[in-house]
Amino acid sequence: MPIRQEPLEDIDGLCNCLAARKASRYLTAVYDQALSPVNLRATQFSILYKLAKDGPLTIGELAAAMAMDRTTLSSNLKPLDREGLLERVPGQDRRVKNVMITDAGVSRYREAFPLWQAVQQEFEGHYGEKRAVTLRNSLRNVLQSGFSPWAENEGATPND
Repeated sequence: MPIRQEPLEDIDGLCNCLAARKASRYLTAVYDQALSPVNLRATQFSILYKLAKDGPLTIGELAAAMAMDRTTLSSNLKPLDREGLLERVPGQDRRVKNVMITDAGVSRYREAFPLWQAVQQEFEGHYGEKRAVTLRNSLRNVLQSGFSPWAENEGATPND
């Protein structure tokens, strides 16, 4: 005899997290495909950019800048480290390691930039330039909404 289940609450189209993750996976796949000729993924490209622009950074600083937990960031750093695109160097406090981009990393970033730029322009052409600006601003506002996802789970925020 089948088990009678209570009807589920209908959250189709209401879940902010699901909507953001679906859009993120969609865009990530597009950017990953565009960057594949230079053997980078979208997240790796962004890490190289952040290190080139603001580095060297501690793991905590880089995690905060990328809105990632340290474990996820470390997973993303490993292939870049293996390929010699970044290195870890002692910080002012010898107990803390800084991550910095290498010359090879800058070179790979510069090689990837036109590919990123092309997919960026293609997206804005399809989605609309003004709508893309509004989207980016809205997503930045989400990051400033007051949630603190890492504080409870790992005992430390990415700012440590």
